[in-house]
Amino acid sequence: MRILSLWSGPRNVSTALMYSFLQHPAIHVIDEPLYAHYLSKTSVSHPGDKEVLLTMEHDGEKVLKKIVSETKKFQIVFLKNMAHHWIGLDSSWLDKFDNIFLIRDPKQMLPSLVNQLPKPILRDTGLKTQVEIYERLQKQGKQPIIIDAKYLLKNPKKILQIVFKHLGLPFSTRMLKWPKGPKREDGIWAKYWYHNVHQSEEFTPYYAKKEPFPEHLNELLDECTPYYQNLTKRSIKTD
Repeated sequence: MRILSLWSGPRNVSTALMYSFLQHPAIHVIDEPLYAHYLSKTSVSHPGDKEVLLTMEHDGEKVLKKIVSETKKFQIVFLKNMAHHWIGLDSSWLDKFDNIFLIRDPKQMLPSLVNQLPKPILRDTGLKTQVEIYERLQKQGKQPIIIDAKYLLKNPKKILQIVFKHLGLPFSTRMLKWPKGPKREDGIWAKYWYHNVHQSEEFTPYYAKKEPFPEHLNELLDECTPYYQNLTKRSIKTD
């Protein structure tokens, strides 16, 4: 059994990518297993946070132990993780996973994020944590793959083929389509965050936002940009 752990930020096409992996005949997916752990360790207010805390395990160490012990019946397990959920956990857990990173240009991501989190801070983007996790793995001689959402949306088949070749796993063309609507694998928070992806049947073609960037987010954009640049220069790209 192999565990693939996606480390994403919010609004990074991560749910569409989870739905894509869900279509692979050998893959079982788990949606944001560390969400309650994150909420319990912070004072953040998220849509539906009380429901998450009432229905999920708060102890991230227990969550990870359960995943490892109870998913052995599956050939491959895909964890859709938000990078900022990784708080105070033993970093040796990372060694048990095939780690994948999903990033998005903060110029595109931040205007979308404020629809759910009106006053986001750097932590909410996950970018700093993504860099920290990546550099920790790199120091161990590992080269985890980084997907930039822009290139995934431009050419999903090619990007996914590269990812699966990197992982040494067979790619399935079934991953390019999925049925509309909610999925049983969705977290309880789906009704707050997944409206758009529930209307989709495939990766939405990439388009750059044409609206002016909100001025009140400029300071946060300046904080985010170096972390994004650090990662995107290492990401896989297509023409």
